[in-house]
Amino acid sequence: MDIYALVAIALAVVGVVGVVVPLLPGALLSVAGALLYWWSTGYTDPSLPVLAALVFVGVLTVVLDYFGGAIAARAGGASSLTTGAAVVVGLVLLVVTGPVGFLLGIAATVFAVEFYRNEDAEASVRVALYATVGVLASTVVQVLLTSAMLVVLVLAVLF
Repeated sequence: MDIYALVAIALAVVGVVGVVVPLLPGALLSVAGALLYWWSTGYTDPSLPVLAALVFVGVLTVVLDYFGGAIAARAGGASSLTTGAAVVVGLVLLVVTGPVGFLLGIAATVFAVEFYRNEDAEASVRVALYATVGVLASTVVQVLLTSAMLVVLVLAVLF
């Protein structure tokens, strides 16, 4: 196994970790690993369809990263205003307090804005729960997708 293969696998491993660690572009690192390995083999391995699938999964993972929580909040009935406010508060708290602050900030913001709009505590809790579970579920799906990318890359290197 050459150095490029090792670096490609290392990038894919860091990519899996990166979808959980804030501000680390996990899926993009996994895609970079696949592209590095493809380049290092003279554009022959993995095959073009496998590479295209890896890049597609990576892009899908990035989309989930950016929009998963917002999609879940909207599915739960949150307004665009609520979703926008939760994103802003969540990002600020992510930088200041980390992932726990991010989740709590999203939940609290969604609840507060929805309660202000509708004065219905039960509905506001439901929407906040949808948003929070959506963010967590999005992260789980991202871990699964980047892990699948890692497995495919390792198989391409070994076989």
